[in-house]
Amino acid sequence: MIPPELKLLLLTFTGFAAGFINIFAGGGSTLTLPALIFFGLDTATANGSNRIALLIQNISAATGFHQKKVRSLKRAMLFAAFTLPGAIAGAFFSTKIPDVWFQRILALVMVGVIITFFINKDYSLFNAGHERERPSLLFYTALFGIGFYGGFIQVGVGFILMATLYNFLHTSLVKVNYYKIVIVLFYTIPALAVFILSDKVNWTAGLAMAAGNAAGGWLAARVQVKRGDKLIRYVLAVAIFIMAVKLFWQL
Repeated sequence: MIPPELKLLLLTFTGFAAGFINIFAGGGSTLTLPALIFFGLDTATANGSNRIALLIQNISAATGFHQKKVRSLKRAMLFAAFTLPGAIAGAFFSTKIPDVWFQRILALVMVGVIITFFINKDYSLFNAGHERERPSLLFYTALFGIGFYGGFIQVGVGFILMATLYNFLHTSLVKVNYYKIVIVLFYTIPALAVFILSDKVNWTAGLAMAAGNAAGGWLAARVQVKRGDKLIRYVLAVAIFIMAVKLFWQL
């Protein structure tokens, strides 16, 4: 039997890997949720405890971006506001398990996401004039739906959010990642509150995981600003492909 202390240490290391992956692309929850269940939590409590790590991870990552002069907080918060109602509703329905067809559709969407990142032209971080100031109404509708899915289960939401931001705003992947981090940070707050009120949070496990997520997220934010879009593009493609295969494998 594994000692509780060692389990907590493993959660921290898993959190570090997940935090790094989440900030570069997404899908880190495919590591953290199984780890929390291995720790001994039921599925709903693992889902709730994971939100602690996500909240602290994104605070840390946002700090890393700000230190590297990537800042558009007001605009990011505007986008986040449209995800909040969906996130609250999704969290209330979080005890339901997605059906087989939904997983298949999600896997296909992720493959489509890979294609969009390679067929669209590059948008330079330092050519901000190309960023769309007034995205269409469909963009804000999509944010509501993304908020619902993020509040519901979170796994893979980063991929969909990045694709939405990238294709509607026509900005760099570095800037897209910054927006993604702030959006997820803000909608995680009410989602976590729902889990807390439902007594579906294990604070010990969640905080142990959060320590790793915070370190991984902070490091990833600094690395990707330095290395730029090319590195993000390939890391993102690999992460999405692995998750799509994982979804099909589970069916």
